[in-house]
This record gives sequence, C-alpha cells and structure tokens, in this order.
Amino acid sequence: MAIKIDYYESLEVSRTASPDELKKAFRKQAMRYHPDRNPGDDAAEQKFKEINEAYDVLKDSQKRAAYDQYGHDAFEGGMGGMGGGFGGGFAGAGGLGDIFDQMFGDMMGGRRGGGRRTGADVQVQVEITLMEAFTGVKKDVEVHTRVACESCHGSGSADPKAGSTTCPTCHGAGKVRAQQGFFLVERPCPTCHGSGRTVANPCKACHGTGTQAKTETLSIDIPAGVEDGTRIRMAGKGEAGGEGVQPGDLYVHISVLSHDIFQRDGANIYCRVPLRMTQAALGTEVEVPVVDGGRSKVRIPAGTQTGETFRLRGKGFSVLRSSARGDMYIQVSVETPSHLTKRQRELLEEFEKEAGDDHAKGSPESSGFFAKVRDFFDGR
Repeated sequence: MAIKIDYYESLEVSRTASPDELKKAFRKQAMRYHPDRNPGDDAAEQKFKEINEAYDVLKDSQKRAAYDQYGHDAFEGGMGGMGGGFGGGFAGAGGLGDIFDQMFGDMMGGRRGGGRRTGADVQVQVEITLMEAFTGVKKDVEVHTRVACESCHGSGSADPKAGSTTCPTCHGAGKVRAQQGFFLVERPCPTCHGSGRTVANPCKACHGTGTQAKTETLSIDIPAGVEDGTRIRMAGKGEAGGEGVQPGDLYVHISVLSHDIFQRDGANIYCRVPLRMTQAALGTEVEVPVVDGGRSKVRIPAGTQTGETFRLRGKGFSVLRSSARGDMYIQVSVETPSHLTKRQRELLEEFEKEAGDDHAKGSPESSGFFAKVRDFFDGR
C-alpha cells in the first residue's frame, strides 16, 4: 500500500491554519512545483499532484473535518463501521445524491450550476514583469486543450444520420458514483466519458469522444494593477466536451516577477535610495525613478539619517479596476565612502578635529547616546 503524506505537511502549514493561510501556502507551493516551471521533472510533477490533492480536501470545511478525525481513511476504505455510514437512509430522492451535488458538484470539471455538463477546465500560468503589472499587458499563451473533432464536427459519430443513444451505463447522467469510505465519490462515466450519450458508429478520428487534442495560442488581456497570484477566468475557453456539452473554462494564473529596484505591497511601492554622507548631513534634492517610467524630485533635509522614509503621494502602483494609484515610499540609506582621495581624507580629518573640539566644549551635538559612548571609551 502506498504511503500518503499528511496533507498539512504537504502544504507546510499547521493543523490550525486558517483558510487564508491554506490558500497562501497552496499558491506558493503550486508556483514552485508547477510542471511548466519544472519540465521533465517527475518529482516536481508528483509533488504538484500531492499539494493539489491536499488543498482540494483542506479548503472544504466538511472534508477537512472528516480528514482531521479519520485521516486518509475518510476517503478510502478501512473505516470499519463508518464504511457504510451513508447507506440506504440517504439513498432516495433528496438524499445523499442531492447533498453530494451541492457539496461537490463541480469536482473534476463535471457539473456546473443547474446540472449543466461541461468540458474540463484548463489552467495555465503566465509570468509578467512588475512594469507590465502596473500598465496592464496583452500576452499570447499556448494552451493545450481539446476542441471539437473536425471529422465529425463534435458529434462523435462517423455517420451523423445514425445519431446517438442514451448511455446504458450512466443512463445519460455522464457520471457514475461509488462508495469510498466516508464519502460517495462521483467520476466521469467510463463508457461515454461524461457525455451521457453513445454512438453506434464511432468516428475513427476521435474514437467517438467528439473531441481532439490541440494546442492553441490565445491572447490574454491582463489588466493594470494585478497582483502576484491573481487568477483570471475566461469562460468557455477550456476543453470541449463533445456533442451537446458546453466547453469548460480557462483559468490564467498570474505570476509577477520581482524587480531590481521596486518592492510592491498592495498599491504602495517601496524604493531604497543611497545618499552620500555629505548629502545626508547638508541636505540635498535627489531625483528618483518612478514605476510609471518617469522621475520625481525628493527634498532631503539636512541631518537625514539612514532608514528615514519620505512619501510621494500618488506615485505608487495602479489599483485594479480603478484610476487611483497608491503611494511611493523612499527609504534613505547613507553610504560611507570606502576609497578616499588625499584631499577628501584631509577634509574629513579636519571635520573630525572640529567635532572633537565641539565635544570638549560641551556643544549640544556632544550630548546624547553617542556622546556617552565616546565618554566611555575615553575613560571619563
């Protein structure tokens, strides 16, 4: 028997993790192990499957409660008396079948609101730069999907006049159910592959499924202000489902790359600006780059210290679906010169001598914490 990893360990969260913590952990792990980022890496692909399985259970409060109490046995055999716990008492109309549809109706891309069957959803990941996230961008992405068969036009039959009949296995439902431990599991029908219909003379090109594998290039409009981890849904752009079945949806997961200068926090932008010690001491005016590609002037007052922050209102990031912008925060970092010319050294030595004289005279600058430190080392 294969050993299953604890779902909480898979997502690297505690057993008391909140839904938001679970979602954040899942996104982080999914980006790390996504097959598109690890082509040919079987271990990464297996890990990606594990975290998807873990999140699918833990994001649902009822599944999570069952898992916390019974572990993996809640979804497999081996629960002893619990195995038939959802037996005949719920089997009739309005019983477990209806409850199951409400709880897990869209599992495995099978059924949407109102009992509508659809093709499978498709997910792709797109990487964009911080600047593209600021301005918005249009990206062309390759999508591996299934489309209506060109030979039979999606009917699945080599002889369209022959038509199709109701699947004898699922009686047109497109799904079959099987008891697995604590839960009743619903799967696509193995006979009709979820269509609910069978054909007497299957199309040779698609073997009666009505669909064929195809790689398409789609243009994705990514709006300004998107954040890392944003998911964009494109209705009807997923896999075709065969005759009488509407296509699934395409979900585009956005990954925003880090920037060398700017750091983003929601609608605000942070930037570290280096200053010479003379600029910090005397005060100056500096030009700093702005995320929109321009430059802004910042007045630095005399005596500015490392770590002090200045705000530029309205110079931050775009706000999604709004014309507003956040703020930009400039953090000062005072640099100490490591290579001095002879003249620079003479001037600094002269400055240090005068500073020492001021200290001896008890000037205001000589008081405070650093003055006490100097007094300690001077032995006073």
